[in-house]
Amino acid sequence: MNTIYRDLPYNAVELLPGILKKKVELNRRYLLSLNTENLLRNHYFEAGLWSTVKKPDNDIHWGWESPTCQLRGHFLGHWLSAAARLYAATGDTEIKGKADRIVSELGKCQKENGGEWAGSIPEKYLDLIAAGKNVWAPQYTLHKTFMGLLDMYRIAGNEQALDIAVSWARWFHRWSGQFTREQFDDILDFETGGMLEIWADLYEITRSGEHYDLIQRYYRRRLFDPLLEGVDVLTNMHANTTIPEVLGAARAWEVTGEKRWRDIVESYWRMAVTERGTYCTGGQTCGEVWTPPYAMSARLGDKNQEHCTVYNMMRLAEFLFRWTGDPAYADYWERNLYNGIMAQGYWEGSFPNGYKHEFPTKGLISYFLPLRPGSRKGWGSATEDFWCCHGTLVQANATHNRGIYYDGSSGIAVCQYIPSRVSWSTDGTNVVITQEINTRAGSCAAVNPLSREIKHRPMSLMADLSIDCDKPAEFDLKLRIPWWIKGASVYVNGEKQAADLQPSAFLSLHRTWNKDKVTVEFEKTLTACPLPDDPEVVAFMEGPVVLAGLCDEDRVLYGDTNHPETLLTPDNEREWSNWITSYRTRGQDRNIRFVPLYDIGYEKFSVYFRVLDNPGKNHDNKGVR
Repeated sequence: MNTIYRDLPYNAVELLPGILKKKVELNRRYLLSLNTENLLRNHYFEAGLWSTVKKPDNDIHWGWESPTCQLRGHFLGHWLSAAARLYAATGDTEIKGKADRIVSELGKCQKENGGEWAGSIPEKYLDLIAAGKNVWAPQYTLHKTFMGLLDMYRIAGNEQALDIAVSWARWFHRWSGQFTREQFDDILDFETGGMLEIWADLYEITRSGEHYDLIQRYYRRRLFDPLLEGVDVLTNMHANTTIPEVLGAARAWEVTGEKRWRDIVESYWRMAVTERGTYCTGGQTCGEVWTPPYAMSARLGDKNQEHCTVYNMMRLAEFLFRWTGDPAYADYWERNLYNGIMAQGYWEGSFPNGYKHEFPTKGLISYFLPLRPGSRKGWGSATEDFWCCHGTLVQANATHNRGIYYDGSSGIAVCQYIPSRVSWSTDGTNVVITQEINTRAGSCAAVNPLSREIKHRPMSLMADLSIDCDKPAEFDLKLRIPWWIKGASVYVNGEKQAADLQPSAFLSLHRTWNKDKVTVEFEKTLTACPLPDDPEVVAFMEGPVVLAGLCDEDRVLYGDTNHPETLLTPDNEREWSNWITSYRTRGQDRNIRFVPLYDIGYEKFSVYFRVLDNPGKNHDNKGVR
């Protein structure tokens, strides 16, 4: 199978200091804080290895990990997957040792279960759904343990993890083989989780006929066939039931080369994104279901944008980007990173000295990102909840070094502008590219010309890329030009490049590189992003970042959305040696502040506002909240 771009190894990209590196560190701390025995409890319980007389620790895992919950044990697979990624990216032996022990204990559980079953729930759950009885997503739960095992093998090199998965897959091959096609279609219609992706991953490793059989058996005809025919089967359908199935189709295409799998993926994307639209955040869904195409005004609620859907749709975008090289998928990835992953996980507040806050100063995971006026994020706890989004939280924040750089046939592509360092080789030449974001803030501790030259926060993103080759090398350096730019400049060793820089495109710089510096500057402005079916209702964005207004009610603003800079003005823009993204409204009856959505913690906020054109109003900037 040919692709335009290839992933780089996990350890090829190092994050440099910044907000994403901090989230990785917080994630590592959370992973290590969870007691190993508590993580394994439900697998022990199923294998008869959990002592019923043992008194639970204070930090025992409850919520969806409770032994009375039918989804019990789902989180451990996410934990293993995150640990594998963290080890592969950083060589963290502490997390690897903990993960290896967990795999060993899963092997012990499998042995106690008779040598095949390694699940945290009983096999009977699958017989119950085959009989038409209701069980809460058993294949979703089992998929997570499989996923963690395979990631521990593929990414972290644990051979025992593969042995466990292969033995366990024999049970599924035997179980699924007893049904007719119609009977198994009924089972798949109930739920399949991400099992198709597991069988594709296993088939890539083993090339076993049994694993190929499982790929074919898990072809969900009643979903996939209408997709291929262009029928809208997604409106009001549970989103995160179907996204993992389509991720499985993506892997099936990669490991079998059978074109129908790729056609399913492309049809799904077209129906879920291209022909449906998204909120300003890049996310979708309300109440966990897909909205009708471009009809979102009636779907601004308290359950918008489930974190799991953000993470899984970003994964799907990454597949399509590698296959096609289309920068629109990297644009989508960027938008969801800022306004989904960063907005819904590992929030930490910053307050003045002596300030006593009425709410906690940290937030772990927000299951949903509510978009109705006067909303508040609902933050989950460390050990009491364990929603599905706890799992995608730890996976999404395991490394943050993915999606930045890709290896192409003629060079390397820079897809995201994040402080980082990549080690890459081309034709025997080792190349190191260091990317730094130039804030042009200067230091408040020294007298310097920059502080006199840049008096206010620049309305542009500037990134410096230092290229260091161990000997001169000829290759393409491809730079993504983001969708949100209002102007762009590119310099090589201080010389401005003559190029037609269009949004959502790649600029290819071809030359013999040695020790060079490339600088990109992307101009950004305030923009108003309207709802497709109610253009008077808009959200405000700066570049790819959604701004949230700090208010506890539905508010009407007055002004011209074609010129949002007349509605919002910079506010509190500087703190020591840092620029701050902050605005306040102007010319309103009561003015409010706007900050990046990812900076919102426990405050009430609104993302969308009805804006009416009322040129007769002329208010002073008063009443700022």
